[in-house]
Amino acid sequence: MAELSVVVVSQDNEHRAILQVLVDGTSVARVVHTCASYPVVANDPVVRRIQSASPEVVLVDVPVDNPANAVRSIEILHQELRDPAPAIFAIGSMSQPQVIVSAMRSGAKEYIERPTTATDLLEAFVRLTATQRKTGREGPRGKVYTIINAKGGSGATTTAVNLALALHAAHGGTALVDMASLGHASLHMNLKPVFSVADAVRNIHRLDSSLLDSFMTRHNGGLQVLAGPNAPLPIEPSTAEFARLFDLLVNHFRYVVVDASSRMDATSRLVCSLSEAVLLVAHADVASLWSAARIQQYLAETGGRERVHLVLNRFRKIPGFSEADAEAASGLKLMWKIPNHYFAVSAAIDRGVPVMQQGNTEIARSFSGLAAKLTENDVEVKRRTWSLFKTVS
Repeated sequence: MAELSVVVVSQDNEHRAILQVLVDGTSVARVVHTCASYPVVANDPVVRRIQSASPEVVLVDVPVDNPANAVRSIEILHQELRDPAPAIFAIGSMSQPQVIVSAMRSGAKEYIERPTTATDLLEAFVRLTATQRKTGREGPRGKVYTIINAKGGSGATTTAVNLALALHAAHGGTALVDMASLGHASLHMNLKPVFSVADAVRNIHRLDSSLLDSFMTRHNGGLQVLAGPNAPLPIEPSTAEFARLFDLLVNHFRYVVVDASSRMDATSRLVCSLSEAVLLVAHADVASLWSAARIQQYLAETGGRERVHLVLNRFRKIPGFSEADAEAASGLKLMWKIPNHYFAVSAAIDRGVPVMQQGNTEIARSFSGLAAKLTENDVEVKRRTWSLFKTVS
């Protein structure tokens, strides 16, 4: 493993010195520059000094008492440092899940516990070089789409399974993560997983891309599935542990579809905060839309209300009830309508063969359309579409 060049950014003189000693102590990295202040604007001299040092990693110390400036600096560095862009590692407390979310959304590739050890840093450096070796370059982080029931039985798992299959068929590099308290997604696909989300989180301290792969179950279409537990967990993992898991997932997959089912807790809210879009699956009835309104209010308490969208499942036209009525009742913008094919879907679940695998049916086309809707603004998707039209004679 070649020696990595590292810049340390911390306003705490003592902690900055400690981080320098720890980095040098890994024997695989060396500190080439340190900064005693955080950049506050794009043209900040700190950014230019870091850029001139040409680091492969920037360590940003996130203080417990005032993390906002550090998180803002991560966003600035992520936007401004290019050609090549270094990996940004945040060093902070694992007891502040919202700070972890903010740091990751701002561009941090790793979130390492504070106080830090040389072993923690070494493992992070090894993960970085392993990922770069596998991809050959520093690629964009994947996108997370979380699917939640407005109320029990609305069809979140069916939507998550078929959406994941549609995304993988169209783009590859897709994972399905079952976050339900009792996982059903594997049953929908006739899978018999050996490991589950609980195993991945239990080994979070040593989890890397290779170990993550070993915990996942491959569907015959190539989709990777991180199964839900087959029994309720006696002790739920912490939100910080789930934050670390999703940090790794988005660096390993292009798309991550999360089946949150009817789970409503701090963990589901954390995952929604990490998501590009949250799809709230409901039926066009009073109870379902009433529940959707309450759930979107709960999720919006941590910000990002604009990421939550309404999906109407088993949709059929009802005289006197319009799409605008559904939006007004739920307080959400309608993104998609899945047609009512109840018996076909029920049979697909019983057989363990999702409707996406049963040919070019109306409902399969609907899930493919939803996948296309979610990815229509992705740069790689748009570039590929343009190339196809460009080559047509």
